[in-house]
Amino acid sequence: MAYSSFTLDPVQEAFHLEVIDTASIFAGIKPIVPSDFFTTLLERHVPLAIAIGTEKAKSELIVAGVLAELREQLDRRISFFSGIDFNVDADASLVGVCDFLVSLSPRQSSLKAPVIVLVEAKRDNLTGGVGQCVAEMVAAQRFNANAGNDIPCIYGARCSA
Repeated sequence: MAYSSFTLDPVQEAFHLEVIDTASIFAGIKPIVPSDFFTTLLERHVPLAIAIGTEKAKSELIVAGVLAELREQLDRRISFFSGIDFNVDADASLVGVCDFLVSLSPRQSSLKAPVIVLVEAKRDNLTGGVGQCVAEMVAAQRFNANAGNDIPCIYGARCSA
């Protein structure tokens, strides 16, 4: 079973997870000022992505740009990957292709721990992608632990426009 096959209740039961809904968990994070290049890029790409209307267009024209800007803002100390296999634990069905993975490694040629995952809403359905997101979060936690980065608590955020 791939990540995209998970829904929230089964993934919560399978991995014995506690889900705590907390509004504004990241409210204290200070915003960063985007580069002029990124602002111009969004001005051009967002209307085009909306006009095309597909998940792939939004991914390529908006999300990848956001992650590239993040990488630049962090002086290329991170790397990100799009659409790569992230097969962490086949016995637990933690396998499949991730929308995006971000690594705290500048090495762009291969994925290194620690990582975080970014899951896009499926067909503008935020609720429908939550199970997939949680499954990928569990996989990231295990991937990180296997590399000596044991992170006992993981967080997720669901955003809407």
